[in-house]
Amino acid sequence: MVRVKRGFVARRRRKKLLKRASGFTGSLGKLFRPAKQAVYHALSYASADRRNRRSNFRRLWITRIGAAVRELGISYNKFIAGLKKKKINLNRKVLADLAALDPQAFKKIVDIVKS
Repeated sequence: MVRVKRGFVARRRRKKLLKRASGFTGSLGKLFRPAKQAVYHALSYASADRRNRRSNFRRLWITRIGAAVRELGISYNKFIAGLKKKKINLNRKVLADLAALDPQAFKKIVDIVKS
């Protein structure tokens, strides 16, 4: 029986996975089996954290808006309620950017909400 040299496909698969694991500590970046497990874990964490990133940013925006609004003498929840009542449709990302980068414009919005 002729010997079959199994190299190319398996080697290519392993190299691809080890390339993804490069930079992992110790054997996780060098040996195939532990690297495979580490890459699978890393991919599952990555997809979960893409979802978490959205809530983290929303949290950050709310914190920034709350801090800026408190300086102008109104609470965050009253500010958001006032925006809805006055039918001002600005999302939290835009409001947080205005509060950080253009305080005068943000102050005008707060004055409109207060009145």
